[in-house]
Amino acid sequence: MSAGYHHFIIEQGATFSKVLTLKDSAGNLVNLTNYSSAEMDLRASPETSAVILTLTTSNSTIALGGTAGTVTLTITAANTAGLTAGDGVYDLEIVSGSIITRILEGTYSIRRNISR
Repeated sequence: MSAGYHHFIIEQGATFSKVLTLKDSAGNLVNLTNYSSAEMDLRASPETSAVILTLTTSNSTIALGGTAGTVTLTITAANTAGLTAGDGVYDLEIVSGSIITRILEGTYSIRRNISR
């Protein structure tokens, strides 16, 4: 399975929550029961080593939905409030044993909060 591409918009000061549903090439749900963890790093550019924000199953910002094939991404309003407005890149990987699968990549925009 090759990584898909998506652009996320994250609004400062607002809760960010997205549910992704993984399907195979035949349109069947991907069973994530055997996947133990996931990680998504947001960076300003692919070349930089500095991470803007890391979402993981360990820090409860990513939840894997087992047989439903869902991956839920959540960033609290308090955490988005601390992000600097701008654009960047990310990728999302899931882990099963020693196998790491990159399922999604793309760009993101952090939009400024006006009402504060």
